[in-house]
Amino acid sequence: MHVVAGVLVDGNGRVLIAQRPPGKHLAGLWEFPGGKLESGESAVSALERELDEELGIAVDPHTFEALIRIPWRYGERAMLLEAMVVRAWTGEPKALDAAAIAWRDPASIDPAMLAPADRPILAALRLPLHYMVSPAGATPDRVSEWIGETLARGERLMQVHLPGHPDDVVRSVVAGALAEVRRHGAHVLLYGDVEGAAALSVGVHLDSSQLRAWTERPLPLGMLVAASCHDADDLAHAVRLGCDFATLSPVLAGSASGYEPLGWPRFARLAEAASLPVYALGGVGADDLGEARMHAAQGIAGIS
Repeated sequence: MHVVAGVLVDGNGRVLIAQRPPGKHLAGLWEFPGGKLESGESAVSALERELDEELGIAVDPHTFEALIRIPWRYGERAMLLEAMVVRAWTGEPKALDAAAIAWRDPASIDPAMLAPADRPILAALRLPLHYMVSPAGATPDRVSEWIGETLARGERLMQVHLPGHPDDVVRSVVAGALAEVRRHGAHVLLYGDVEGAAALSVGVHLDSSQLRAWTERPLPLGMLVAASCHDADDLAHAVRLGCDFATLSPVLAGSASGYEPLGWPRFARLAEAASLPVYALGGVGADDLGEARMHAAQGIAGIS
């Protein structure tokens, strides 16, 4: 079943969500409005029709922006959910098919209130194009400086990784920067330290061996969980855990752990089959962002 969803964004950056009515599957949960494609219908035509039927608005399908494609399964029902951003329409949206509609700042939406397949849409909407990783071999003092410099450049998603340093030292570095991180509306993730992330109320990034060791999400919804992935099995496990996003590597250069470069075509096949946002990592830099986006990446990740 092919389904489309429209992410309506108003001039204040709020998005429209709709509550599923009584008697329907997942009644009471919220979702991004849309519906199933009819026979012979394209995704953009279906979304244009669905937004007219569900909200009473007219849209220009040529202005839609692709956001994410999510393969999903509800029990025996398999579906492909294709989300597109809509920034302009004619008419005032009304709850013609939903129990209610609401305009919300994406940062204020509790993922638990959304239908499970819609949670990756919210994640893709919230996440930036860059996922910054602290410099290799840096001292704790240098990483403290790096956090401030990274925030000043406008970056809003960071991973702190200080191999060789005790967890309490790394936690102290992050704790000292948290006020500034939150003042900028940014997010910081600890590499591998679930306990420290829970204590500081920040995110965690699981390496691939940790990812395979967990059988359930290690932090509550609302606290970011990311994972290092190298193949389809890793990505599938990250989805089962409920990770918010993943890195997929190496894309253009081999890794120290011996993985061969994926190349862009294979990266795209793996990312498109994953039900979460995926960052390209490994041999990529700022100049590769456009290429990454064309190959189904949320954005790019790395030190540089």
